[in-house]
Amino acid sequence: MKHFRTFLFLFVCLITASNVFSQVDKQKELEEKRQAILEEIKQINSLLFKTKKEEKSVLSQVEDINQRISASENLIRVTNQQANLLTRNINENINKISSLRDELKVMKADYAAMIQKSYKSKNQQSRIMFLLSSEDFLQAYKRIQYMKQYAKFRKKQGEGIKAKTEELQKLNADLIGQKKTKQKLIAENEVAKSKLTEERKDQQALVATLKKDEGKFTSQIRTKQQQADEIDRQIDALIKAAIEEANRIARAKAAAEAAAAKANGTTVTTSTKNVITEPTKTEEFALTAEDRALAASFTNNKGKLPWPVEKGMVVKSFGTHQHPQFPNVTTNSSGVEIATEDNADVRSIFEGQVLSIQFIKGANKVVIIQHGDYLSVYSNLATVSVKKGDKVSTKQKIGTVAKSPTEGRTVLKFYIYQNKTKINPADWIYRM
Repeated sequence: MKHFRTFLFLFVCLITASNVFSQVDKQKELEEKRQAILEEIKQINSLLFKTKKEEKSVLSQVEDINQRISASENLIRVTNQQANLLTRNINENINKISSLRDELKVMKADYAAMIQKSYKSKNQQSRIMFLLSSEDFLQAYKRIQYMKQYAKFRKKQGEGIKAKTEELQKLNADLIGQKKTKQKLIAENEVAKSKLTEERKDQQALVATLKKDEGKFTSQIRTKQQQADEIDRQIDALIKAAIEEANRIARAKAAAEAAAAKANGTTVTTSTKNVITEPTKTEEFALTAEDRALAASFTNNKGKLPWPVEKGMVVKSFGTHQHPQFPNVTTNSSGVEIATEDNADVRSIFEGQVLSIQFIKGANKVVIIQHGDYLSVYSNLATVSVKKGDKVSTKQKIGTVAKSPTEGRTVLKFYIYQNKTKINPADWIYRM
């Protein structure tokens, strides 16, 4: 029975400690989320609202304010979660403080009674008389041990009272800190809610402008989508041609090496990195062992690849989307659009070789980099600092992003392909 009580006590302590650590971890996680959202809002303000509204189309203004409203709503939601968690922690601390005060009260009463009894005992009979009155040596020894144990017990009780007092003081300090943190979060949330209300008013005014001439704006959206589709078709054609050219060059090189070896009467002993693997499907890269190793390394870095710009935010994500203001209009993006700073450097997301550099109307300069059978495509570049055939390293500068003279935005269109198949960059780039 005694062992069972001990086990039960330890189990309760373990569960309590686990809950405390879980709450601390949750609070830390929420604070990290909140800081990330605050940074996102900061980027939205610096990247999307750096120009006057009259310099943008109404559609762009609506898109930008939607970004800020979405981020503000996320901030309020996470801050509320933090405040609620703090409320639970505060209530738990209040209960702990109450229990500790009761325990401390009992301990102090017991200690006072023990001191009082000890004092009375000391007046009635000194320790020496207590020892001398022993009937034999064994009894005297036992009395000495008793006095030692009694003194040790008193000391232990005193230390226990001191520890409980310190624990109580710490809980009180934590409680004060938690209440201050909660008050700060609530105050920040009120400011965020006030700003959100203003942003929604601006949004409603802009949306009303759109609705007033819906036909005109839906036509603009569809025209813009047609232009994007045409750019995508040209990029697809560039990639197809680049794959065919790369395969032709690789095969010609392998054939030349084989012919030279035959002319010299030697056996071909080309390094395995130059052995061509024929593609299983049409319009795929014919890879050497070196290419396959590079592709495998690219695959292993899925979700960990760096952004193509140092500072930026996605303003249009991959895939098909229903327009938020015009439900009958859908848009499609073969890559992602990243708003960034003026004259921002564009960086290669992985080591590879520049496969193609072209100018496309509406997309400015386009750079395609090969990573085995993967391709990264960087569209809307103002300048290019590499040339076709160059080997590039991860994060190496390849150019700068162009700024739209009509929208006042600096936006990079970024794609990832495997052979000719478009894949979602958000699955590959770290925290995109």
